[in-house]
Amino acid sequence: MFERFFPDEYVASTYVIPFEKLYEEGYRGVIFDIDNTLVPHGAPADGRAIKLFRRLGDIGFQSCLISNNQKPRVEMFNREIGTKYICNAHKPSTKNYIRAMELMGTDRSNTVFVGDQLFTDVWGAKRAGIRNILVKPIHPKEEIQIVLKRRLERIVLHFYKKRLKNKGN
Repeated sequence: MFERFFPDEYVASTYVIPFEKLYEEGYRGVIFDIDNTLVPHGAPADGRAIKLFRRLGDIGFQSCLISNNQKPRVEMFNREIGTKYICNAHKPSTKNYIRAMELMGTDRSNTVFVGDQLFTDVWGAKRAGIRNILVKPIHPKEEIQIVLKRRLERIVLHFYKKRLKNKGN
């Protein structure tokens, strides 16, 4: 019942993803959500995010930010990053996942998406046919509509973890 929302992978943080390994596997583009994926909600790019995007460029990745936030927020974050971006993305609509791949010159087979929300980030990536990695939110302070979605996410993640456990046996 909840399988359509299950992420392809679930990790503790964006910053533990083995991007070198993904590149070896043939991935060439990474699409990121911003808030609670790369930095706490509303924060500018920090040293860790800046270093990550430099590393991605050194590896050979194209990158793109897609955010449901408005342009001022996305531009403020991207000021130090300097990557491609799409604001007001209307996730989980697939339109801007596809647009991000066009901007990067990648396709469904060699693009991965990284985000912190199941019902917007992961669901949109799945619907667009993109491999997706769910990360735990960086900071617990969130807007009320996200807090409510997190309660539903906990239910889905319960069944996701149960399925993983059963596959392991």
